Amino acid sequence: MMMSAVTETTSPVAARDRLLRGLRVSIKHRGYRDTTISDIVGHARTSRRTFYEVFASKDDCFLALVDEMNHGMRELIARSLDPDAAWDVQVRAGVTAWVEAMAAEPELSVSWIRELPLLGAPARQAQRVAMQSFAELLMAITDTPQMRKAGVEPVTMATATILLGGLGELAAVAAEDGLAIQTIIEPAVDAALALLGPRGL
Repeated sequence: MMMSAVTETTSPVAARDRLLRGLRVSIKHRGYRDTTISDIVGHARTSRRTFYEVFASKDDCFLALVDEMNHGMRELIARSLDPDAAWDVQVRAGVTAWVEAMAAEPELSVSWIRELPLLGAPARQAQRVAMQSFAELLMAITDTPQMRKAGVEPVTMATATILLGGLGELAAVAAEDGLAIQTIIEPAVDAALALLGPRGL
């Protein structure tokens, strides 16, 4: 009876937020592969009926959670940057913000990198959209008067893909090896400086 009342009185937006939080908690404890819809609704303290009113499947819920994660990471990176700072200071700040965001939820980060690609065409499209959005952020970061003055050119999609793919792999390997993801900050910064820096450096 209580579950039915929650379903009837909870707004779709609130229900969605609760279900995404429920999936987050379950991934932390069980991983995405072993998570069931029962786990999600249990952590969300709602019903399966509510789940299917919001999401078509567990994968659909995961895609929404990954999109939320990506959006939050882009906002965090943008807030971390001082456009008047030296180019290398900006790169370090952006990379550090990305790593810290990944480290905040390592289980979700590993699921995003390892399991999302296995979920078929919708997931691959979601990955492409996410990569495009991060690339556009990198393009904006590297296309400023301060960057041009330092000789830094706007990043290309190819360079953005290489950088983001490499950073993701570093983060996943660290987490899988039981290391804090923050341990990759220095090699990640070094790689980003090499890829994004002025030509000839």
